[in-house]
Amino acid sequence: MVGGKSAKMERIIGTDELQSGERRSVFVDDIPALVIRIEGDYFVVEDVCSHDGQPLTNGLIQDCSIICPRHAARFDLKSGKALCMPATDPIRVFRTEIRDGAVWADVS
Repeated sequence: MVGGKSAKMERIIGTDELQSGERRSVFVDDIPALVIRIEGDYFVVEDVCSHDGQPLTNGLIQDCSIICPRHAARFDLKSGKALCMPATDPIRVFRTEIRDGAVWADVS
């Protein structure tokens, strides 16, 4: 339950479809997103830099963050927080669950 309402969960990808350090472009509720696996953790973030709207798809993943390939803005994969300039606004992070051999994202 989120705020007294049941979360609306969407199946994103099978847990066996990504190895640690890999990512996959997906759509979450029709929003372009990235699912990223680091060790046994899966992160689902909107695939857009909050600085200039460009995709983060090919950004370097380092220390549980993703770096925008265009201007090197860096975002925390857990919170979406902008970690350095030129970005000041966070990126959207989808809450995830692992169940039934798949990664599910909260789209509510």
